[in-house]
This record gives sequence, C-alpha cells and structure tokens, in this order.
Amino acid sequence: MSNLCERLKGKVAVLTGVSPNILGAIAERFAQEGARVAALSLREDFAFGCATYLQKLGHEAMGLVCDVTREETVQSCAASVIRKWGRVDILVNGAATQIQKSLLETNLSEWSKQLDVILTGAFVCTKIFASEMVKRGIRGSIINIVSTEGHQGVPDNIAYATAKGALLHFTRCAAMDLARYGIRVNSLTPTATDETEAVERAARWGVVWEGALAKAKAPSRLPPEAKAKLIPLGRLPRPSDYAGAAVFLASDEASMITGVDLRVDGGAASKYWQWLPHASTT
Repeated sequence: MSNLCERLKGKVAVLTGVSPNILGAIAERFAQEGARVAALSLREDFAFGCATYLQKLGHEAMGLVCDVTREETVQSCAASVIRKWGRVDILVNGAATQIQKSLLETNLSEWSKQLDVILTGAFVCTKIFASEMVKRGIRGSIINIVSTEGHQGVPDNIAYATAKGALLHFTRCAAMDLARYGIRVNSLTPTATDETEAVERAARWGVVWEGALAKAKAPSRLPPEAKAKLIPLGRLPRPSDYAGAAVFLASDEASMITGVDLRVDGGAASKYWQWLPHASTT
C-alpha cells in the first residue's frame, strides 16, 4: 500500500493473537503507517513469520510467543518490548480461540478455555500494557477485537459468542478506568470475513494457515457466498477493511473517542432481520 500518511509514526504497537487473517492485516497496516510492531501469538510460526516479513520490508518489528492467559508470560513479553523500544503506545487484543458447540454440547473445560483466552487474556494484557503506559505518561490506545457474534444471539457457539459479548462491556469499563490517564479503550467488531487476503498473506509469510472457514464445524454456518447476500453493502469485509478502522482508532485522529465499538460489518448487525438485501424480487 502506498501514499499512506504514517499516522502512527513513532508509536509502538503490540498485537496479540497475530495470524495471517485479521490481526495480520492490522500488523502490516500499522507498520505501513509508521508504527513499530510487536507481533504476539501462541504460534511461533505466526509471530516470527509476521515480524520477519515486516523486517524484510524495512519496518521495525519483533515476534514474541505469548500465551495471553499466563500473566508471567505477558509480563515477559512486555519487558521485551520495553527493553527494545522503551515504550508502548498501542495494544490490540486479538487473541481468541473458538470451539463451535451449542450450550448442551459444550463442556466446562471448553467453556473455560474460550473465556480464558478471549476475556481473561484481554484483561491480563490490558492491565499489564496499560500499566506500562501509565508509568511513562503515555496517552495510549487499546483496541479489543470483538465479533458480530458478541452483539447478537447465535446458535452453536455459546462460549465464543458469550466471551465476545463480555469483551464489549469490558471495553466500556476499562475505558472509564483508564480515562483519567488519557488512555483510550475501544473495540472493533468484524464479522464473517473474505479470507482471500489471508491466504495470500500466509504465502508471503511462509506459513501454513488452515483458515477460519475451514475450521467451522457448526451446522448452522452458511457458506461465504450465502453470507455475502445477507450483507447490506454486498460483500464480506476483507481483513484490510478492519485494518483501516484499527489505524483510525489507534491514531490521534480518534483522540476524543473512548468506550466505543466500531462495527466494520457492511451493515450486518444493523439490518432488519427479515430483510434480504440482495434477494431477487422477480
């Protein structure tokens, strides 16, 4: 991408849950906008694949393996970022895991695992990295990645959807706690995503990525072409669509925005339930 404004120039951004999909697009766009990027992932190949690719393009980046549910691991990652760059300006909480099962099928371990990664992980990372911002008087930006499933009742995904819904309210509460320090906390809501870019990104990084759609097991899930017909704007969002929104929330242009959820879903969550936007009327 060319002719960018470098709206994040000089800032240090930490992203959790980096993969070739949504967080990968955000990482690449942040780097293009001038940020130094720390790519955190439970998967070593994703963390280092992202960082190495960015470095080859001349950007400052580092990859770190991180289990966001382990406080000592997150502390260690924070220390590594501070040691290298001396500050943290932006945190994007994107770590997630998804086991698509209904209420009656989900066992306690599966429930706990998803809430631990999505909700507790966001709490741990926000507390640790916000503390680093406060120590240095940095008026930072924290972005939590939610999902349209956190806004609406959805079958066959009880733990994931519940955790994402809780993350919305965590965002609002954290925004109020951190406002006194000038730290903004917002959320970004993606929806079902066109994964073409993610496949291309995985190839650029030299990693193997199965794709979110390949992992979808719930019988209620629609194929991508059917989902696109339900989007008022006529197509599924791409990872790059989310990346542009994340840059805005992270930048000084959003300096008076906190406690807000920015939905990048083509109008999906606002649509009247009976309306089929692109159904034939003939």
